[in-house]
Amino acid sequence: MNSAQQNLLGVIEIALFDQPRKTAEELRQLASGLSAALQIALTPVELEQVVRLVEEKDGIRAGLGAIIDDGEFVPWLDDAKASIDPYYWTRYRKLLIQQGMPRDVVVSLDKVTDSILSRMGNPKLDQAWDRRGMVVGHVQSGKTANYAGLICKAADAGYRLIVVIAGIHNNLRNQTQGRVDEGFIGRDTGRLLPSSKSNKNVIGVGKFDSSRTPVSLTNTIRDFHKATASTNTSEIDSYNVPVVLVIKKNHRTLANLLEWLRDNSARGDSEMIDQPMLLIDDEADNASINTKYKDELVTKINGQIRDLLKMFHRSCYVGYTATPFANIFIDPDQDSEMFKEDLFPRDFIVGLDAPTNYFGGTKIFVDGFSEDGKPVWLRTIQDNDGTLPIKHPIDQKVELLPPSLHHALRAFLVARTIRDLRGQSEKHCSMLVNASRFTGVQGLIRNRLHEAVERIQNSVRVNASLGERALDDTEIACLREVWQAEYREAWHDWSSIQNALLEAIASAKVVEVNSRANDLNYTAGGARGQTVIAVGGFSLSRGLTLEGLTVTWFLRNSMMYDTLMQMGRWFGYRDGYEDLCRIWMPDKAIKWYSFIANATDELHRELKIMESAKATPNMFGLAVRSHPSALMVTARNKMGSSEEITTMVGLANKFVETSRITLKDIEANKRLARQFFQDLSEDGFTQSKAETFQGGHLLTSVKVGHIDRFLAGWRNADVSVTTSPAPIRSYIKNLNDELSLWDVLVTGLQSGEKDGSLGWGIRPISRYVDLTDLDNGIISFSGKRMRVASRGIEKAGVDVTAAACREDQFRKKEGFADDARVNYPDSIYREIRTRPLFILHLVNPTAPKGEEEDDRAKILTDLTAVAWGISLPKSDRGGEEVAYVVNTRKMIELFGSDEPDEGAGDDVE
Repeated sequence: MNSAQQNLLGVIEIALFDQPRKTAEELRQLASGLSAALQIALTPVELEQVVRLVEEKDGIRAGLGAIIDDGEFVPWLDDAKASIDPYYWTRYRKLLIQQGMPRDVVVSLDKVTDSILSRMGNPKLDQAWDRRGMVVGHVQSGKTANYAGLICKAADAGYRLIVVIAGIHNNLRNQTQGRVDEGFIGRDTGRLLPSSKSNKNVIGVGKFDSSRTPVSLTNTIRDFHKATASTNTSEIDSYNVPVVLVIKKNHRTLANLLEWLRDNSARGDSEMIDQPMLLIDDEADNASINTKYKDELVTKINGQIRDLLKMFHRSCYVGYTATPFANIFIDPDQDSEMFKEDLFPRDFIVGLDAPTNYFGGTKIFVDGFSEDGKPVWLRTIQDNDGTLPIKHPIDQKVELLPPSLHHALRAFLVARTIRDLRGQSEKHCSMLVNASRFTGVQGLIRNRLHEAVERIQNSVRVNASLGERALDDTEIACLREVWQAEYREAWHDWSSIQNALLEAIASAKVVEVNSRANDLNYTAGGARGQTVIAVGGFSLSRGLTLEGLTVTWFLRNSMMYDTLMQMGRWFGYRDGYEDLCRIWMPDKAIKWYSFIANATDELHRELKIMESAKATPNMFGLAVRSHPSALMVTARNKMGSSEEITTMVGLANKFVETSRITLKDIEANKRLARQFFQDLSEDGFTQSKAETFQGGHLLTSVKVGHIDRFLAGWRNADVSVTTSPAPIRSYIKNLNDELSLWDVLVTGLQSGEKDGSLGWGIRPISRYVDLTDLDNGIISFSGKRMRVASRGIEKAGVDVTAAACREDQFRKKEGFADDARVNYPDSIYREIRTRPLFILHLVNPTAPKGEEEDDRAKILTDLTAVAWGISLPKSDRGGEEVAYVVNTRKMIELFGSDEPDEGAGDDVE
């Protein structure tokens, strides 16, 4: 889409906002009329493309999320709205529409930010108040847009001082300042002189109206500095417009701010400042309480944030995070009650829904596979050991790059060219390379990539215009091979790509982004979008946005939850080029991302469940701590030691299954299953008496003793930590009165040859397995997805009427049309179960498609294995937990250690 189309699109979307939806013909008439009135010259084809994009965006929506509060605070915003002039919000809303945010998403943002503001303190209430809240979003899903909107509304309502704490590095702080400049201030603070009245620096919302420009005591070039701030005013009270600061999460910066506030308070050091203050803590799980810094600095930063809040009679803290499994909720060494933690969000927690066009963890790592296991966007790195091992010393030499990195680089350059051909030449296009925690090694990788890019550019410049003869050039031939392997379906005509290559990639550059260098600059250049290969480590891992990120080569050790998810810079929105995105990473990292995506989705669903149950933030914090996945996070905190950790885990309303089993235990577990069936038959539960469910066999009201004996004899794989039988048996025993009778589902196909090896005639289900895990004697079902059960399996044994009612509730809650095809999450059935469900699988493991000839696949010939799952209903005694014991040495062996990046904890000024 060219610039003229973009201009018309922005005008149409502003014109349509708050208007009734239009038919396709009405849209065409509007587009034609506006293009004529504004003298925007477009061909009929270009005009039709604009209309279709408007229609497509009309289908994008976002839910209203979930809100948990203490139930005692009375939201105040509705009563106050008549007296609030929405000046800053109106400007920001127009900017969002102009920038192309779908209007239903803007409407949802409007409603959600109202809900957040209404639970903050009322700035017009002239009495002391102190509010603490948290907003839980998704990585790269629009948290910044949310808190920019909240800032605008808070300023409209009467908040006079707004502090945004953004990241621990300058590049992230500068980027956040730029977003605040654009969405709230309306001027480029990096270019704005205090005495300037010129409109040259007007940006973003300022182009709509710049009559009430907020004061910024920081800018895009420099963090907070006492001397600079003091030149603007001597007293905060003297400002007639809101004051905003965007500062780094750095103990020296916070100390300077605290000192300046004390010096400039209108009432002297002995009095707290009387202006209502909002503190936005972006990445609230990082350094505010988390352990990214040295422990003493964590404590210091935490204390400084609390000191900042205490300086004000009226203050509100709102933490934003996408990784709520972090230590803000989970601290195994904290003996005091969680509620006493100063920064715990005691007053409210808001869970944000990602819009339907969000390119996130579930889409990539859970649903992004075909039935035969072939990934859509993911590619595996298996060729790095000889040139760039995952674990390497600080002085690692980088003389050659792994072939997969060369392949990824070529894919990026071809993808850039296809994006140009699609009319996206004015859009930025980025590649991320995150392969080392050492800045020196990052520099060497940058140099090798720079050499590779120059070779390709030179070849294209000399030979791309030679038609078929160009393929005699090795570099161009390799580009064509990559196109055939990755993008033939996305753009069928290679010759057009070859002709467009030079213009598309001539300006491509490799930049380094870390604690010693930041060459990332999307503002440089003219009409053409930047084409950037960014090489870095931790600086690329948290908060920093890579514009138009299309290709990623990610070579890092298996890390957990917050760090791993935050390194997912590829999450976000990829409208118009989602099919071109590719992500290379080690097999182990893919598995962890899949695991974490499932756990995070479950956490967001838990928020909605707890909202319906009118739970408090404290209850949610306890739920996070006791989640089965929390034991992984807990163990990560102790990975430097070899001790055993006991973690309390709650299993109510949870699903666990053996997605990984050991080859050596297959026969023993099959013998156990045969005994299980024999015991059932002796108790009157024969196969002939079973009901049919999805081709399987369903028994109801089975005594718990059968389940317990099976679990007692099960030989569990060490890598399947959450299916360790002892804690599960303990949980069942503790709730014996509630879990005395079970449903048992033996899965099976509806057709095919039956297997009688377990005593029942079962048609085994097939699941592809990860061949690399076979080297370690492990069968990982469904490869990266690590799943055995099919979607909808937890519906077994649930009352049909109750299930239909719950499905209807889900459709309405999520905003699905009546005729929409919905894949219901199994958790909705678990919520209404009256009996627990035990699922037994007889599985035929197979090689992934295309890998049948691999020697390792021979192990799977004629092999069948047993796996199981348990769906546990909600408990009347909700908080019942059991102990999981995790040996940290074993955790390191299984999952690797988490070594911080060089410079990750530095205080960068």
